[in-house]
Amino acid sequence: MYVPRFNAMDDPDEIRDLVRAIGSAELVTVGVDGFPSATLLPVIWDGERLVFHMARANPHWTTIQAGTPALAIVTGPQAYISPSWYRSKAEHGRVVPTWNYSAVHFTGRVKTHHDSGWLLDAVTQLTDLHERHRERPWSVADAPETYIEKQLRAIVGIEMAIDKVEGKAKLSQNRSEEDRSGVIEGLRHEGGSREHELSRSMDV
Repeated sequence: MYVPRFNAMDDPDEIRDLVRAIGSAELVTVGVDGFPSATLLPVIWDGERLVFHMARANPHWTTIQAGTPALAIVTGPQAYISPSWYRSKAEHGRVVPTWNYSAVHFTGRVKTHHDSGWLLDAVTQLTDLHERHRERPWSVADAPETYIEKQLRAIVGIEMAIDKVEGKAKLSQNRSEEDRSGVIEGLRHEGGSREHELSRSMDV
């Protein structure tokens, strides 16, 4: 990933917080035919690995061999940035549109899992992660055991051993404080939900 110095996310906690907040990643691998496959999947970042699962009916997993190189992309808030929001537009006019976003790229190697115990642990961790903040959390154990066993047979586990983590936050850091303030104001007044979310990312 191309990461200019002023866009680099150097704080490991900031990177983990973004991955946790988004909760999903686009898993990209290349099959023996040379063509890439990509699937958006819920993700758990567990130490030096990422844990996914996908539908067994999805042919993507059949292209994965043990040790297959992979890229997992977590994408945060993003939106178009109008040059009309820059305060400097009125001063010299040397401004152009851009696109602001945050993203984390994981590179590593993946393998598949079919063992029901591994799969049960993976979906239990994922469920507990997203249910723990609810007043009455749902648990995998709430469903009939035979039903869960059937559901597990319909999925395939994917595990990525992480080689590299790169974080990028392109949030107008190269602009003046006046321009950044104008962008935040523009996103809030002219945008929808994703623009509002991006403005919150910038207003820190």
